[in-house]
Amino acid sequence: MQSENPVFADFVKLLNSAAGTIAGVGREASENAREKAREVFGGLDFVSREEFDAVKELAASAREEVEALKARLAVLETAALETAALETAAKGE
Repeated sequence: MQSENPVFADFVKLLNSAAGTIAGVGREASENAREKAREVFGGLDFVSREEFDAVKELAASAREEVEALKARLAVLETAALETAALETAAKGE
């Protein structure tokens, strides 16, 4: 039969309690880190992917509209210059 060594038993109890304490500290540190991350990122203005895609689509359509308007303006300016040239030529005759 084995006899129990009290020093060894006390040492095992000490290790068990230390392991429990270390695990508790680890959990608490993890929870604190999560909370800090929520605070940091919660204050920032992030947008969802859907909102980003919607704004991206609006910007693309606005760019297309601007290009179409530039082309239309160029045609109108050319027509205005031609009309002005014709009027000047007609007055000079």
